[in-house]
Amino acid sequence: MTEQNWYRITDIDKLDTPALVIYPDRVKENIRILKSMIDDVARLRPHVKTHKSKDAALLMLDAGITKFKCATIAEAEMLGMSKAPDVLLAYQPVGPKLDRFIKLIKTYPGTKYSCLVDNGKAAKNISDAALQHQIQIPVYIDLNIGMNRTGIAPGSDALQLYIDCDALPGIKPVGLHAYDGHLHDADLHARTKKCNEAFEPVKQLQQDIKQKGYSEPVIVAGGSPTFPIHAKRGVVECSPGTFIYWDRGYSLTCAEQSFLTAALVVSRVISLPDQTKLCLDVGHKSISAENELAKRIYFLNAPELVMTGQSEEHLVVDAGKNHPYKIGDVLYGLPYHICPTVALYERAITIENNTISGEWRNIARDRKITI
Repeated sequence: MTEQNWYRITDIDKLDTPALVIYPDRVKENIRILKSMIDDVARLRPHVKTHKSKDAALLMLDAGITKFKCATIAEAEMLGMSKAPDVLLAYQPVGPKLDRFIKLIKTYPGTKYSCLVDNGKAAKNISDAALQHQIQIPVYIDLNIGMNRTGIAPGSDALQLYIDCDALPGIKPVGLHAYDGHLHDADLHARTKKCNEAFEPVKQLQQDIKQKGYSEPVIVAGGSPTFPIHAKRGVVECSPGTFIYWDRGYSLTCAEQSFLTAALVVSRVISLPDQTKLCLDVGHKSISAENELAKRIYFLNAPELVMTGQSEEHLVVDAGKNHPYKIGDVLYGLPYHICPTVALYERAITIENNTISGEWRNIARDRKITI
């Protein structure tokens, strides 16, 4: 196989479609690239929301990465099952989720779990629950630096929340969480400028906390688009996630990053509705559909196809007149957004040396594993 045809599967007749396929050698290369982009592997805290797989987590652990970030209890449990030493639940546990989080901490004592808080009421509830179970939970203050979904603005109120959390016996404030996922300018200079501007009050809050006599809080910052920027800060923990598989969206937006696309959705032509149209077996249930129709999947071996309609199980594309496609033809699709695409599949088929080699179970796609 040539490098241009790296994705082709020689025993494709054994693969039912639609299928999520993973190329482990390319995943390992992405982990190597990630480590090469930062001065100290201890500053890496990758987000596992993209892969949701023990297999991928174990590859990172084998590479010396010991800190992780996640968004769900299932992802946190998957990391506990993988014996990850340090896991930040980048979410504020409220209601039954707090009960599950406590149970998780008790079930996997070898993993140090922490979580986010952005208000006093939630902080007190977490503290009370921890005290009831005779544990203390490390917490990070969740800062709103532009995402406008959760978090408290860095400043005097955030400083007071840090102080208030320190007075609660069941929790211990240890850091600040500053996610800037709203920054994805294709121009790296523009992205860097906005990232630095958003980070400045975070850095100031860190110093204000230190001046109050507390230990300097850890800062966990950024995602994939701003990873190269935060990686240069020296002490900030960085938490990219998409790097592990990469996708079409970030290949276009973050062209300065050299990660390899390592996950595809394989599809087949199942019908020819008219002279120009093809119907493929890749509907909403097979590919992330939150983007506009033209930005859901890109076919590596058929880039000229124009999307015209999609439903739950079908994608209709226009191939033009006198096209060469026929029933059963295989198309290799690169998702624009891999993270929610992975969540649509209970398993990923692994491809090594261009042949099917096994599967990785995406166990953390479930809302619950055991807890």
